[in-house]
Amino acid sequence: MNEYVAYYRVSTQKQNLSHLGMEAQRKMCNDFVAAKNGVIVKEFEDIESGKSQTRQGLWSAIEFCKTNNMPLVIAKLDRLARCVEFTFKIINTGVEIH
Repeated sequence: MNEYVAYYRVSTQKQNLSHLGMEAQRKMCNDFVAAKNGVIVKEFEDIESGKSQTRQGLWSAIEFCKTNNMPLVIAKLDRLARCVEFTFKIINTGVEIH
């Protein structure tokens, strides 16, 4: 069985209640992983702007993925980052991202 790490992010508590909320992202990630006959073994989340490059949940997720050689799954690219330069910084960590 394939093992994955999930990362979820919302910008505000209000957004958490909308269609972009944590539960919606969790469902999208779980559906993806289930289709790959996998399991999410660890979840990380942030309630912070996608512009922030110091999100503790994101960097903890990346470090966990690197340490355990597991891919990171996200619901949508905009949940990962809002800036192309920062997105490439994340990609350059070597972590496989789905």
